[in-house]
Amino acid sequence: MTKPVPPSGPNDEPSSRRRQILEIAAQLFAKKGYRGTSMRDIGEQAGVLGGSLYHHIRSKDALFVELHNAALDRAEERIAAAVRAQSDPWARLYAACATLLDIQLAPGSLTTPMMNDFREVPDDVREQLIARRDRFEGLFRSLVEELPLPAPIDRSIYRNLLLAQLNATADWYRPGKLAPAEIAAQIVAVFRHE
Repeated sequence: MTKPVPPSGPNDEPSSRRRQILEIAAQLFAKKGYRGTSMRDIGEQAGVLGGSLYHHIRSKDALFVELHNAALDRAEERIAAAVRAQSDPWARLYAACATLLDIQLAPGSLTTPMMNDFREVPDDVREQLIARRDRFEGLFRSLVEELPLPAPIDRSIYRNLLLAQLNATADWYRPGKLAPAEIAAQIVAVFRHE
């Protein structure tokens, strides 16, 4: 359980305080979902009164979009760095898959819960989340385009099936057996038909 953040003192930077509130909000959204988390919950956990909270946060919707996008930004940066270190198309795909699973399956990961809460948000928020998710998936789109796949395979379907498999891994994964990198190797082997 997250401890309430102590009230900020006169020497605390507003950005530091805001970061604390964002961390608390991300944990609450991951634990309770979009609908189950209220601004009051966030304020109480952060030790901030309602009016003061709105000094740091514009709205619950804006907060959720910001947290979702920040999680995807960090994931995209890590995946892109891993991919840049490889030259072979299959090695690049493996690096992307292994990094994504490492992010999603890490204890306390906020990425998967933030990415999977689309059904609960209002339509205008969902549109923003989908636009950012589509941009993130562009990384996998380019990786799949580079693969030497047989001509009859539709690369869009291939990419969507691959991402669906990667994203579903958190539903069945249990620590202690295969590591995320080993699971990624198995998934890539299946998608490579080895």
